[in-house]
Amino acid sequence: MVSIVKRRKANSDYYYLYHDSRGTARRQYEEYLGKSIPPDVEERKNGFMLRILRGGWEPKLSIIHDRFERERASMPRTILEKNLDAFAVRFTYNTQRIEGSTLSLKDTTLLLEDGITPAGRPIADVLEAAAHRIVFLDAIRDDDLSRDRVVEWHRRMFGGTKEDIAGKIRDYDVRVGQSEFVPPPHSAVGALVGLFFEWYEASRKVLHPVELAALVHLKFVTIHPFGDGNGRISRLMMNHVLHRSGYPMMDIEYRDRRSYYGALERSQTRAADWPFLRWSVGRYLRMHSRYW
Repeated sequence: MVSIVKRRKANSDYYYLYHDSRGTARRQYEEYLGKSIPPDVEERKNGFMLRILRGGWEPKLSIIHDRFERERASMPRTILEKNLDAFAVRFTYNTQRIEGSTLSLKDTTLLLEDGITPAGRPIADVLEAAAHRIVFLDAIRDDDLSRDRVVEWHRRMFGGTKEDIAGKIRDYDVRVGQSEFVPPPHSAVGALVGLFFEWYEASRKVLHPVELAALVHLKFVTIHPFGDGNGRISRLMMNHVLHRSGYPMMDIEYRDRRSYYGALERSQTRAADWPFLRWSVGRYLRMHSRYW
């Protein structure tokens, strides 16, 4: 956490941002604010924490990228395709399970690899899993990320199960389960989606790809532009960014859903990027620790 520290020197007050990192090697960080607390202090806190976090993760992410690219270059195409198919199955299972699907990993594997429909499962779960894999394969194509493309993904994902909302930006207000976060009103959604893609085009030129992927996920799901399926679409967008940038993709596992939702909610309710970024990049580093 970031705190504000006041120090008295020569009859004047001076304010600082302060963070005590209590990891394996304890470090203390400070940043001077001024003789008074500035009105943009929350934004300053967010930037302060992001600079601290980046210093710890960027060297490791560079190593992951380089070793992953060398590994891919050394593999036969057949093995690359096999690995991609295996990832598609795991990713589909976890992203669907997080949202309440009843399909097990075995069910998902049989469905996607062998075309065997699992008995006794809701047809909507089956149709959405099959559609997710198709959309995932489109998401990792090198085409630009755009509003029309994302809306089309949603239409293809839910056209067979939720036809009334599939591929439609919402014109009604929604709530998110038991979360304290309240999505933007429907009257603001169209403009926010436009601003999101403007932000994306500018940010892709300056942000680290792994950070960009996490922020794409966070910012899009926070807008909550669809009536349902925002998490699944956001996770597809995340992996689009990673794959296009030459980084291994990320599979957020069902067993991690509570910490995942908690990190999202902390960022959303505080209007700060760093809580979710810390969770997302930390999980990414652990997932791909074999590269560094």
